[in-house]
Amino acid sequence: MIALLLALGSSLAYGCADFLGGLGARKAHVLRTVMIAAPASLAVELLLWPVLGASFSTATLAWGAASGVASAAAFALLYRTLAIGPMNVLSPVTALVSAALPVTVGLVQGERLATAGLVGLPLALVAVVLVSAGHGAGSARPSRTALLLAFGAGAAIALQLVCLHQAPSDSGVAPLIVGRAVSSAVTLTAAGLMRRRLGSERPAYAVSAAAGVLDSLANLLFLLAARSGDLTVVAVITALYPAGTVLLARGVLAERIHRGQLIGLGTAAVAVSLLALT
Repeated sequence: MIALLLALGSSLAYGCADFLGGLGARKAHVLRTVMIAAPASLAVELLLWPVLGASFSTATLAWGAASGVASAAAFALLYRTLAIGPMNVLSPVTALVSAALPVTVGLVQGERLATAGLVGLPLALVAVVLVSAGHGAGSARPSRTALLLAFGAGAAIALQLVCLHQAPSDSGVAPLIVGRAVSSAVTLTAAGLMRRRLGSERPAYAVSAAAGVLDSLANLLFLLAARSGDLTVVAVITALYPAGTVLLARGVLAERIHRGQLIGLGTAAVAVSLLALT
C-alpha cells in the first residue's frame, strides 16, 4: 500500500512537472527551459543527500549514469515525436511502452500478482492510453518514422525507470544525483552545440525551476516506491502521469477534457483500487 501511494505521488508530480515544463517551453526554446530545470532538480537532490544519505558504489554509479543517459534520450525523442505528430496517436504509444517494458522486466525477475492485480494491471494499461489520448487528429495516421520515435521515447523512459530500480537499495539518493548530473551534462552540451538555434527569448525562470523541482520529487517518489513494492505495479501507476497534466490543463488553461480521457480517469481509479487489494 505504501508503494502504491508513493507511485501515485510520483505520477502526480511527473504530471505537474510536464505541465509546467510545457508552459515554460511556450515562452522560449525547450532547451532553454531545461537549462533552468535541470540545475534546479540537481540542487534538490543534493539537498536531500544529508537527509536520506547516499552511497556511491560502483553499481550505483553505473545504474545512475545509465538512467541519466536514458533520461536525456527520452527527452530528445519525446519532443521530436510530438513535433512530428499526430499527438493523439503518438502520446498513448509512448506512455504505453513506458509502462509495458518495466512490467515485462518485473515479471521476468519473478514478480507475481494476486487475482485482483491480474485484473487491475491490464485496466491500468488501458487507462494510460485513454488518459494520454488527446483529441483532434481524427483519421490522421502517423508515419513509420514517427511511430519508431514514439517507441524509442517510451523505451527510453522505461529504461530510465528500470535503471533506477536496479540500483542498490541501500544507495540512498545517489542514483538520482548521478543520473541527474549525467542528463544535465548531456542536455547542456546539446544546448551549447545548438546555441545559434535557441533564439533570444528568455525562459520563464520560476516556472522552469518549479518543473525541475517537481521532476526531482517524482524521481525520488518512484525510487522509494520501487524499493518498497513490485516494479510491475509501480511502473504502471507512475505511467498514469498524463492524468495530472490533463487535470491541470483543465483547471489552469480551461482546456477541455474529452470523453475518452474522462473514461480513462475513471478506469485509472478502478485499476488503482484493484491494485491496492494486491
